[in-house]
Amino acid sequence: MTLVGQQAPEWSAAAYVGGENKTIGSSDYTGKWYVLYCYPFDFTTLCPTEICAFQKLAEDFADDGVEVIGCSTGSYYTHNAWFADREVFPNEITHPVIADTTHAVSRSFGVLKEDLGVAFRATVIVDDTGVVRSIAVNDLGTGRSPAEVLRTVQALQSGGLCGADWKKGDEFVG
Repeated sequence: MTLVGQQAPEWSAAAYVGGENKTIGSSDYTGKWYVLYCYPFDFTTLCPTEICAFQKLAEDFADDGVEVIGCSTGSYYTHNAWFADREVFPNEITHPVIADTTHAVSRSFGVLKEDLGVAFRATVIVDDTGVVRSIAVNDLGTGRSPAEVLRTVQALQSGGLCGADWKKGDEFVG
């Protein structure tokens, strides 16, 4: 498993990018902060809550110079069909979502549930030097808070000591 403080693994995969099938990789994010959030399945009820919440905060992440990338073991074609459902996704998904059909990306970060061939609900924050600064992994049935991921990125970028519930603009601890 990739650990905090280590260089993020190099990766490359097909991805849904604004409705197009493109290849993206870690080299596309050289010199940039990025959040990679993994989820297990397309066409489920829990995953869209997270995907929509990350999309809703996409501009806030961008304001802090952070790229958001989704990742599941579903194919580009399943992503494309699912994201077109306006009852499930009322707004367009504009951030890239990796189609990790080979499991290479999930496996490289150590978040693949091998027996099912799907990713755990994992969130990885990588800084602009390519170093992993945070990893959080949840079991399949428990979602995460993209707002907390944003707060964590902002705290990491601040360079100060940031206590519980610290928010951008707050004073530092100590």
